[in-house]
Amino acid sequence: MSNKDNLEEIKIHTDDNHPDQTILVNKELSMWEAMIPVIALVAMLAYNVFVFGDDALSGSNQFMLLMGAAVAAIVGFRNNVSYETMIEEVAENVKSTTGAILILLMVGALAGTWLISGVIPAMIYYGLEILNPTIFLPATLVICAIISIATGSSWTTSATVGIALIGIGNVLGIPMGMTAGAVLSGAYFGDKMSPMSDTTNLAPAMAGAELFTHIKYMAFTTVPTILISLLFFIILGFTLDTTGSADTSQMLADIKLTFNINWWLFLVPITVIALIIKKTSPLIALLIGALLGGVFALVFQPEVVAQVAGVDALTFKPAYKGVMNALTVDVAIATENEALVDLFTAGGMSSMLGTIWLIICAMVFGGVMDAIGALARISAFMLNLFHSVFGLFASTVFTCIGLNFTASDQYLAIVVPGKMYAKAFQDKGLAPENLSRTLEDSGTVTSVLVPWNTCGAYQSGVLGVSVADYAVFAIFNWLSPFMTLIFAAFNIKIKQLKNKK
Repeated sequence: MSNKDNLEEIKIHTDDNHPDQTILVNKELSMWEAMIPVIALVAMLAYNVFVFGDDALSGSNQFMLLMGAAVAAIVGFRNNVSYETMIEEVAENVKSTTGAILILLMVGALAGTWLISGVIPAMIYYGLEILNPTIFLPATLVICAIISIATGSSWTTSATVGIALIGIGNVLGIPMGMTAGAVLSGAYFGDKMSPMSDTTNLAPAMAGAELFTHIKYMAFTTVPTILISLLFFIILGFTLDTTGSADTSQMLADIKLTFNINWWLFLVPITVIALIIKKTSPLIALLIGALLGGVFALVFQPEVVAQVAGVDALTFKPAYKGVMNALTVDVAIATENEALVDLFTAGGMSSMLGTIWLIICAMVFGGVMDAIGALARISAFMLNLFHSVFGLFASTVFTCIGLNFTASDQYLAIVVPGKMYAKAFQDKGLAPENLSRTLEDSGTVTSVLVPWNTCGAYQSGVLGVSVADYAVFAIFNWLSPFMTLIFAAFNIKIKQLKNKK
């Protein structure tokens, strides 16, 4: 770090599963200066979305994130932060997303081979036989919650059953935003409550709480929130107008005409879920799932593989070409049923490049904001803004949500306020479980509501639904911070330190 930098490094040790974090504090940076890049970015993104609409994520929003980083860099230069320091912090931020980027590529590959192998068509086929529009949304929430608790990963849930459920809902005539909202509500509930979840382990590590005490205490706000979400989707299911879309007999016939549908295909997703439960790295599990999809495609769907390869007879070379195309690029299975065209299409790894582009640009903005000390300044300002117990909870919630917008990463939205607020909670005589629960209720779940956050970008890319379309229906995600504030306001289950004097 340059000698002229007015920065102080604060090293934060998380736990054995997460790398240590460094927070940069710039004592000369004022609050207003720290907010300039945030205000500029919000204004630029708002106008950009006004101009481009749903196409904003095709590239223009990414450039706006870089422009926001440029504004932050100008503020940094005015406060004697060197270019080298900013680039170093950006590099660290981008490096931290390596796992997410590789997982995204594997999800794209998995979606491709799961299509040509018949795995996703089989899920849709049997799902259409079992589910109907009235119970589909609440059933989606429950299914995703169970899978996410078992795997400890909202990302894995979306990449497996989430994709299939989006397809089923689409066939049933249910708007994709509603289905995605139900998927994410269930997935993030399970992610929060599973002891295998990385964020569920990270939050108590930051706050100084014990894991299972944290989970038990978190249930007080999380269970009412998921029950309200479930009730919402039950009511929504009864009010949906799906006239003409409930008769899926022709759809089922066309799926079976194109693919060899059988229960053996479910061995592929079951294997992936089992690997995750056994604590196999998600990247490895998804890679195995993608490769298994290719093998099952050759065994059960040779005609489909031949079609993807553009040949009539399947030999080794076209078999290799067909599977490789499914793994990497756009593939489309021919069908005369227009309703199945989108379901019979996958983009392979190439379909995830736009999402990866968004994540990298978001990390550039977050990295520069961290390098100039803006993130620490905003957090410190929020900490000093309120002095009551409720104010402390509110400050924590707003800081976590703010960091999801500015740092573009849910882990930073847990780590930074977790360490900065730990002493404040202790000084108020509050047990660390209060802080760890608030970090999850506001940091973990709201990350998916920000389009340029790694979680928002990932889920939008995997499910094929924009954040704007699913945000209002992700009831559990946006209701959670309100629930934790309600509990704080009425002093419900606010645990005190035993040694409070």
